[in-house]
Amino acid sequence: MSSAKPLDGKVAIVTGGSRGIGRATVLQLAADGAKVVVNYANSAAEANEVVAQIGADKALAIKADAGNIEEIGKLVDGTVQKFGKIDIIVACAAVMHLNELDKTTEAIYDATFALNVKGPLFLAQKAVPHMSSGGRIIFFGTTICTASTVTPNYLAYCSSKGAIEQMTRVMSKDLARKGIMVNCVSPGPTATDLFLKGKSEQMLKFIAGLNPQGRLGTPEDIAQVVAFVSGPSSGWMTGQNLRVNGGMA
Repeated sequence: MSSAKPLDGKVAIVTGGSRGIGRATVLQLAADGAKVVVNYANSAAEANEVVAQIGADKALAIKADAGNIEEIGKLVDGTVQKFGKIDIIVACAAVMHLNELDKTTEAIYDATFALNVKGPLFLAQKAVPHMSSGGRIIFFGTTICTASTVTPNYLAYCSSKGAIEQMTRVMSKDLARKGIMVNCVSPGPTATDLFLKGKSEQMLKFIAGLNPQGRLGTPEDIAQVVAFVSGPSSGWMTGQNLRVNGGMA
């Protein structure tokens, strides 16, 4: 007889769940017993691979633009149709446009805030009616919001993640009345394909050297913290921002 797992009987949606931190989170939540919906925008092959790894009885891939309100509604509806409820929301999908002030266009601003801010807010709004006491909502910020080493080209990205920090703080006051905990996980530099893309070996060594442990984070480092915040041990924690960066900031 197998021993009970901390997320047995729980249903989770992970946006951006086919790659990087999202993928690692999906696999960790599934390992902890949850049934998981893997949301993706373009990477169908990767999403289906994750589902196959977990098993079609415990995982479902749903294509949806996590920054589009109508498609967010379809994501929520598809989850409830398959699994009957929602217990955990992990809003991992994000975009990072790196432009200084003079190169920041309205299109860049709109795209950044649509996926990074509007999407998580309305995902929570549409999911909450299907959630009960004990539910968890996990947003994603960034350590860069508090790092003195931030460079000017992070203007739009940090602005959007600063909004997420405030969304976490205020929404937690609302949803605590329903027994739903709302927290934010803010990673430091993490070795995902997106982060590594376009960076030289010298640059990566420099960034790793900024950390007292001398390395980049891994997607699994972040996923383990998300799993903790998703589980029963975090029942007295809400409105918090967990900076998961190995002591970098």
